[in-house]
Amino acid sequence: MTLNICYQAIGKVVDFVIWLVYNTDNYWSWLHAMSSLNHRLEEFYDDGVSFIMMHGIRKRKGRRKDNSKDSPTPPVPEEARQYLEDSCVRERVTDADFYKLVALPPSVDYNEWLATHSISFFNHVNLMYGVISEYCTSESCPSMTGPGNVQFLWYDDKGKKYKNTAPQYVDYLTTYVQKQISDESLYPTKFGQPFPNSLEATTKKCHRLLFHVLAHMYHAHYSDCVTLGIHGHLNSLFTHFMVFNIKFDLMEDKETEVLQDLLEALVKQLPDPNQNDDKETSEVTRS
Repeated sequence: MTLNICYQAIGKVVDFVIWLVYNTDNYWSWLHAMSSLNHRLEEFYDDGVSFIMMHGIRKRKGRRKDNSKDSPTPPVPEEARQYLEDSCVRERVTDADFYKLVALPPSVDYNEWLATHSISFFNHVNLMYGVISEYCTSESCPSMTGPGNVQFLWYDDKGKKYKNTAPQYVDYLTTYVQKQISDESLYPTKFGQPFPNSLEATTKKCHRLLFHVLAHMYHAHYSDCVTLGIHGHLNSLFTHFMVFNIKFDLMEDKETEVLQDLLEALVKQLPDPNQNDDKETSEVTRS
């Protein structure tokens, strides 16, 4: 299209020059005619440059748009979750009925039951993490993450949040939980010493932190657990821990959502809790 316009313009200029040759009688008429020709050439030049620039810009824009179609954003790869494979879900070290195991026995104080289980869960989670701790470094785990790459942030006493490496986060929470369960005013060990009203709230926070450790192990170190042969122990510990939390309503659904698919798969391996004959053991009496 641009070449056609140029050819048409050149033809008009040639026609005008021929007209000048045959229709100018003297120098002044010739000079005036050449001035008119120069003026027409300038107009042609301005119009041509403007057209070419506009046409070029539109063409470049079109080309850029085409390039964007040729390079789409690559899709985010789906996270591989080995622990959900049937062979891995079936791995456990006990066939115990965890529903019966966590039920509050008759005549046992609820706070005592809560406290002893919290201490036991802390020791077992701490033990399991210790086995794979050499694989959990600031280089391999620069942040404390769980399935779906969910990131767990640490909150200090003033509510300020921090992003830590996984080893740092686990160290902070281990120190915190150890301090709570060692506090005689929270977890009394002497006979006759009463439990505080804040025990359940403290236990909920400790269990939420322990859940983060288990979630990180499944997310970042499950292959290490398989290599070391402790994935069956991890499944049994997680099942026991979660059945206890569900039984006594210690954690909210949104707090455990990242491992909900695993929990459902593991619970399917357990006996139906509705078939338990001893209904009294499944009742929670809180004093």
